[in-house]
Amino acid sequence: MSIVESVLAQVPEPLRSVLIRHRELLKFAIVGGTTFFIDNGLWFLLKLTVLDTKPITAKAISVIIATIVSYVLNREWSFRTRGGRERHHEAALFFLISGGGVVINLIPPYVSRYVLDLHVPDVERWAQELADFVSGSVIGMLLAMVFRFWAFRRWVFPDPNARPRLVSDNE
Repeated sequence: MSIVESVLAQVPEPLRSVLIRHRELLKFAIVGGTTFFIDNGLWFLLKLTVLDTKPITAKAISVIIATIVSYVLNREWSFRTRGGRERHHEAALFFLISGGGVVINLIPPYVSRYVLDLHVPDVERWAQELADFVSGSVIGMLLAMVFRFWAFRRWVFPDPNARPRLVSDNE
């Protein structure tokens, strides 16, 4: 039994049926949660150390690294039965769309910092960090996630049965 099946077995009906029906979305969300921790861990590490005066640059770097991890996990797990493109074309589209996601992700923290002036010395350090987290790690990431899921299914992995699932495949 796979990890996903083990978790789903613990979920009560009718929610289990909904999650099974939307298994691809569930997997995409799990990958997103994993890359959320990678992104935020790197972002705060960078912006609180070597890039303390460049928080948007730190966020861009952390999002790019998380995006590379996301490609591998989404291709090999979330969308593993999808495809329809040559691998180099698929990867190019994935990273192009992810670049759009990076831009979408950076808009809320940019607005927070430089339009709303939610940064030191205009606000306390704790308020700046809270505003950065909410704008970059909640709002920005959610907007980018919705865009990416739609765009990946539409353009990167358009054919739902391009790579048939093997009976021995684990979820």
